[in-house]
Amino acid sequence: MSNFLTTFETALWLKERNRFLIITHRRPDGDTLGSAGALAQGLREQGKTAYILYNPETTPRYERFVEQYQASDNFIPDYVIAVDTASTDLFTKNAAKYKDSVSLCIDHHKSNTLYAGLTCLYAEIASCGEIVFDILMEMTGSVSNAAAERLYVALSTDTGCFVFGNTTANTLYVASQLVKAGVRNNEINKVLFRTKSQGRIGIEGLLLSGLEYSFDGKVAMASITKNMIEETGATEDDMDDIASIPGVVKGVCIGITIREMSSQNDCKLSVRSRSPYDAQAICAHFGGGGHMLAAGCTIDKTIPEIKKMLLDVIKGQMTF
Repeated sequence: MSNFLTTFETALWLKERNRFLIITHRRPDGDTLGSAGALAQGLREQGKTAYILYNPETTPRYERFVEQYQASDNFIPDYVIAVDTASTDLFTKNAAKYKDSVSLCIDHHKSNTLYAGLTCLYAEIASCGEIVFDILMEMTGSVSNAAAERLYVALSTDTGCFVFGNTTANTLYVASQLVKAGVRNNEINKVLFRTKSQGRIGIEGLLLSGLEYSFDGKVAMASITKNMIEETGATEDDMDDIASIPGVVKGVCIGITIREMSSQNDCKLSVRSRSPYDAQAICAHFGGGGHMLAAGCTIDKTIPEIKKMLLDVIKGQMTF
């Protein structure tokens, strides 16, 4: 059973220790990578030795925020820290050897399995980056421009550039402090949210044209097959935040994206919802997790099989 720490206690714990290795989750997003980069930067500024374990699934979109902190193969840490990672099931293959030796987990997922020796968990916070911001502020009273840039990536990506329902007053306050620290938010917003490749445009077109509606249009379901990706030339980088698209349709309360991941029966399920509908409850039925408004899992079934299973679960759990 993990012991819980506040951000103040976490800052003290970090100050008293050294030689850290930071772990990010599989299929990494801007929050896990931005949080890891900011934490590594902040620790180094305090004279600590801090590295990030290489995540082989990092896309070009986020590489520049973490590549300078990547650990060498022979680095032996004294302490392992996981960020934005609710379960060891989300560890990359090269992180598996640390499953039983994570010293600290910093997270904002209610579904956290408390696998670490210590846990700094704030489930009401929109992004892990906000928690890392508080920790760094407790340590030094400020954040550098380099750390702030990475934290802005964390906040903005987990809130859809501050438009998702998880965005809070605290999120906007932290974002304002990051801009004060010198973050060029307009440039980051342009790269992350307002620039699309031809492959991304193509996959969006196919996704939108194939949307399926259920429960009087309150549920929208999209499918992404391997053939669609090959046809459009879309890359893994183009899949960033693709799951938010079904939810933009007027009247939709639950947006679902099912993505075929391999030639075998292996699909990634992403669910986005509007309050009071619980995306996490849907994904928990299949062994997944996340937040009330955004959750996901991997299911070893075909797309048609998953669609039927989802409709049965939603019918049994939700009242529209």
